[in-house]
Amino acid sequence: MAVLAAMTAGPATAAPAGSPAVPPTAEGAEPATAASLTAPHAGWRLKDSGSTARFRGLAAVSRTTAWVAGTAGTVLRSHDGGKHWSDVSPPGAGALEFRDIEAFDARRAVVLAIGEGEASRVFRTDDAGATWTESFRNTDPHAFYDCLTFFDRRHGIALSDPVDGRYRILSTADGGRSWRVLPSKGMPPAQPGEAAFAASGQCLVSAGSRDAWIATGGAATARVLHTADRGRTWSATDTPIPAGDPARGVFALALRDRTHVLAVGGDFRPDQPSPRAAAVSGDAGRTWTPAAEPPRAYRSGAAWLPHSRHLAVAVGPSGSDLTLDGGHTWRTFGQGSYDTVDCAPDLGCWAAGERGRIARLEP
Repeated sequence: MAVLAAMTAGPATAAPAGSPAVPPTAEGAEPATAASLTAPHAGWRLKDSGSTARFRGLAAVSRTTAWVAGTAGTVLRSHDGGKHWSDVSPPGAGALEFRDIEAFDARRAVVLAIGEGEASRVFRTDDAGATWTESFRNTDPHAFYDCLTFFDRRHGIALSDPVDGRYRILSTADGGRSWRVLPSKGMPPAQPGEAAFAASGQCLVSAGSRDAWIATGGAATARVLHTADRGRTWSATDTPIPAGDPARGVFALALRDRTHVLAVGGDFRPDQPSPRAAAVSGDAGRTWTPAAEPPRAYRSGAAWLPHSRHLAVAVGPSGSDLTLDGGHTWRTFGQGSYDTVDCAPDLGCWAAGERGRIARLEP
């Protein structure tokens, strides 16, 4: 969203369907469990990224491997649990703002740059970032791409803010090597002022082989849109998260499966309150229930802990929260600033944010 890009520019999601099976635990490391990651002594452990970029794009492959993407065209990758980070940024991308990255494994990833017109681009690597190929460059001055998601290793979609009154969907069937704009006739009209927030790479998420959801804000009502056919047709549902202002709405969605969805958001301005900053759906987003005890402040990212029916985390610039009951009540467990969070199948949960902050959730 253009407003968010301008107002929150900082100083210099589970792995996609089709990802490999749970990676083996690193030699000598104790296997993580959901219980151990939510024990009183557990928390985010900062890793030295060696960067000052603001990272809003994050892809957790495992406890040992993660990718982050951020300002100044920066992409970093670690394969040793965050001890070392390699700068694998695409050459010549220094003027771009990366806001989403999806990784298939330790070597293959797709990264999205946001912005109006040609600033919105997509790149793909097949060799751990040694080389990149630009696979899409937006030529419509009215389009502004925010997020992308993959259903499997071949099929994925990317989301643009409304063009001519409807959200625009970009589709790939070859793993992000080529893209095409889908017809807009199956997309419901956008509300006046409505857009998606490019805050954490989680304004567009997917589960299974065909279902995806869009988080919206900036209009009279914060909505969630759902497709069951890879982006050709969509339905829209109102959520109880407050909107009515360009800075308010649903900022991120997190999926336990095709049925259970968490929504987090609020008002991203630090001097404004964010009541009812979380909601939960048990029917694929058709209806929403506000959290009985929501996070105390705006949250921009969320993730379910794999293999758990009830545990999830949410992050934002003012701290992190944990739910033990599937999103109905939340409690704060950290004050550090993070914009995005993602968990891998082996319970490798990572968070990233401003001034090069990257952390892993550890017992």
